[in-house]
Amino acid sequence: MSETAEVFPLDPEKVYFSMDLLTLETEDGPKTFRLGSWLNVDPVRIHRMIVREKTLQVDQIEIYNPLMSKLRRADPTYYRKVMGLNVVIDFPGYSSDILAKIPFENDPVTFYKWWRKGKHEEKVFLSKANQFKLFQKVFLMEPKVMLKKDVDFVKSF
Repeated sequence: MSETAEVFPLDPEKVYFSMDLLTLETEDGPKTFRLGSWLNVDPVRIHRMIVREKTLQVDQIEIYNPLMSKLRRADPTYYRKVMGLNVVIDFPGYSSDILAKIPFENDPVTFYKWWRKGKHEEKVFLSKANQFKLFQKVFLMEPKVMLKKDVDFVKSF
């Protein structure tokens, strides 16, 4: 249900805050909500408009930070892909949660064992480029720990 019948088209020059009204096209026709409400209605779409399409500018503290929290709950798979190595994980040997990129960069062999062999692939999304980087480092350091399919992946380049 729209909050108003008036239309508030996207203004790419404007920096939006949570109370600003925005009309977007939906399956049920145009809908108008405060941007803070859009974060609940369609957080993935709002994120894509900010990051991929770069058509929506928002206040970092009032919109973007809460959006990331909502994304994690609304669509965990999308969130993992967006975060990549910037996702926070519980990694062995660290007293508290850390960014995945820290062990990825500092201890690739242990990260590989944890991620691939420890079956934690659902916790950290690695792009093909990051998989290649990881597999290449591990292949140079300790190839015996690697799965055959990962060795073949590195050798295919």
